[in-house]
Amino acid sequence: MSLTAAELIKADHEHLIHPLHHPSDNAEPIIYVRGRGATVTDIAGHDYLDGLSGLWNVNVGHGRKELAKAASAQMEELAYFSGYVGSSSIPAITLAERLIGLAYDNMQAVFFTSGGAESNESAFKTARFYWKTRGKPDKVKIIARQNAYHGLTLQTMSATGMGAYWKMFEPRMPGFVHIQTCYPYRFQGARPGETVGQAAARELEEAILREGPDTVAAFIAEPIHGGGGVIYPTDDYFPLVRQICSKHGVLFIADEVITGFCRTGTWFALSHWNVQPDIMSFAKGVTSGYLPLGGIMVNRDIKDAIDSVKPEDRWMHAYTYSGHPTCCAVALANLDIMQRERLWENAARMGRRLHEGLQAAFGDHPHLGDIRGGKGLLAALELVEDRGTKAFFPGEKKVGPRIQAEMVKRGVITRVKASEAVFFAPPLVVTAEEIDRLVSVTRDAVKAVLGR
Repeated sequence: MSLTAAELIKADHEHLIHPLHHPSDNAEPIIYVRGRGATVTDIAGHDYLDGLSGLWNVNVGHGRKELAKAASAQMEELAYFSGYVGSSSIPAITLAERLIGLAYDNMQAVFFTSGGAESNESAFKTARFYWKTRGKPDKVKIIARQNAYHGLTLQTMSATGMGAYWKMFEPRMPGFVHIQTCYPYRFQGARPGETVGQAAARELEEAILREGPDTVAAFIAEPIHGGGGVIYPTDDYFPLVRQICSKHGVLFIADEVITGFCRTGTWFALSHWNVQPDIMSFAKGVTSGYLPLGGIMVNRDIKDAIDSVKPEDRWMHAYTYSGHPTCCAVALANLDIMQRERLWENAARMGRRLHEGLQAAFGDHPHLGDIRGGKGLLAALELVEDRGTKAFFPGEKKVGPRIQAEMVKRGVITRVKASEAVFFAPPLVVTAEEIDRLVSVTRDAVKAVLGR
């Protein structure tokens, strides 16, 4: 006999620990039971526009029977077998080759994981491995940025640049250094005549020199920040970052867990600035969240390093579910949908509509801080208590959570950051009408909380 909604909530409270868990945020959880396109439905039959693609990942939209069929067909043949060295599967081989064909043209090989944190963990270990093969074992430090989100394993948490994630789990792993990100609205310390991009890149070079180039293995960056604020860089930033990393012998890791797979109107986001990383981490959109899958791609030099060491010095890194055949089969079907429907084009088109809609709705709002967007379906509205000082609303006012609650009342699900930002990343199949609704609901929710 199926449980009632009340019974399910009671069991949830007693037996399920959620990500970022605290019972104060879980008194009345929404239990989702169905999804179609950009819409999800709860157990009571209420429909919601999915303003964040689940968790930045349901790129092709909900309810794709083609992906369910791909999983079923693969499970009937070979659901799982180990991908450890010496064994392989057709879906893993096929997907690796296909991804290399879609990614930056300097990418050579793929290692599969189960998600984004595992991918960044693998990237850090691979950077250390690489420098050991090159006779530089002291190159172990990772430079990351404030407002970065790279995962919450102990090592990736140490790279994540938001203190709330550290507080109850410290001490962090040694060897992680944080610098300011390229945050045009809030960057501090640009010199006269410097753009924010130039100043932020200078901070990277200063950090490398301060730590010592012979101690720094890699620099990691999201092309556009996700959970840290959907922060867009200036156009000069990443070309300068690439030059600095190359100049000082520091690997550049691009965390494209959110920005990959057509999210920003192109397959991978660094192409907006004609920049290529040495290692790229990915997850989320590779299967549109239908099954857990992630990975890293590495350039030829790193692949050669992995292949050229003595057997006893091998790349001794592994996950049970690396190259999981069913996950890889779903990823292949997911890529088919993206290519057949040219979803990067809809992402670019609807992203422009979303950005323009937010500007029209909030451009003259007395509490507007910043509107970020324009590169695909990845946008944010930053609100402030005082436009002149850019001061945040006091935390006790709970402006962000209250706006989020008002949006839920009006049938839109999205995410907020503390008191200051509302995030937008709907599925790439979203329509013009749904984009307009997303903007209008946001406007009405902000008015309900702030009075206009």
